[in-house]
Amino acid sequence: MQRKDFLQKALTLATGLPLVNVRSESGEPLPVALQTKIPPYLKTGDTIAITSPAGYITHEQVQPAVMLMESWGLKVKYGFTIGQRDGTFGGTDQQRLLDFQQLLDDPEVKAVMCARGGYGFVRIIDQLDFYHFRKNPKWLIGFSDVTVLHAHLNRVVKVASLHSKMCNSFPDDWSVADPLQQATILSIREALFGKPMWFSVPPHPFNRFGKATGELVGGNCKTLESIAASRSDLSTAHKILFLEDTGEYLYSIDRMFWNLKRSGKLDNLAGLVIGGFKIKPSDDPLEEFGKDLHQIVLEKVKDCPYPVCFDFPVGHQRNNFALKCGAIVKLDVNINGAVLQE
Repeated sequence: MQRKDFLQKALTLATGLPLVNVRSESGEPLPVALQTKIPPYLKTGDTIAITSPAGYITHEQVQPAVMLMESWGLKVKYGFTIGQRDGTFGGTDQQRLLDFQQLLDDPEVKAVMCARGGYGFVRIIDQLDFYHFRKNPKWLIGFSDVTVLHAHLNRVVKVASLHSKMCNSFPDDWSVADPLQQATILSIREALFGKPMWFSVPPHPFNRFGKATGELVGGNCKTLESIAASRSDLSTAHKILFLEDTGEYLYSIDRMFWNLKRSGKLDNLAGLVIGGFKIKPSDDPLEEFGKDLHQIVLEKVKDCPYPVCFDFPVGHQRNNFALKCGAIVKLDVNINGAVLQE
């Protein structure tokens, strides 16, 4: 047996985890144990729970999501923070912590959807106990403020999660929802039931061509900046990083990308995916920042060799499709556009 084959089999036996091939600087493939565990996919009859670990939401507001997920063949369990309110939060820190912990540990719950974002997850993340969750992982779902959870799961817990729309984004009446809105919501079902991701994006004049394979990580840019140097700080080396944001001035976005660059998070990426960035216009037109989003990004990665894709359908926008954080994906950016596939 060749040494490479021996090492590969030894790693498989020792970790019980699948292997992915990455390439060394010389171009030689190297076997590396995949550290992130993929939770079991759902099946008809499974239970999905909803909870409010950040902003508050009412029982009435989650009903469209509940009815649709029940039509998928799932049972829906309400966390007790649904309908709770403490200021802008879905209950006190202690209530939100206890609710999320109970759903993490409940063996009958196979997935947990955060009802909405807002702000609040960072206030409870360090008090959550993932001991039982590591042994019996389940899909944890959300985006925006929930980026704190996605980053923590990837860095500390080593379990994949689902970056997607939440209950407050489900249409009130499915029968009159437009095709794009339906497609983004159905992408949640497809991901939870195990359909591999496959996204095709039209060409963009600022795309940088290339191919990459790596673990998919990312989320809200401002939130990632806010947890830098914490236990949950996202590790990006050799991974495909996706970023999105909303309601930020261009100078603030520039500052975020300088943070990513100066902290080394852009140096050794496999690929970079830029989603939706809703720009907040300057209060004074005479003080408008002198670079647009594309210039801001490309300036920071001009010396990096990896592919870059713009206008990917993820973020605080209608075309916000479900992405599996922690899954191994391929990114191909070329003259015809970009393809991201699991």
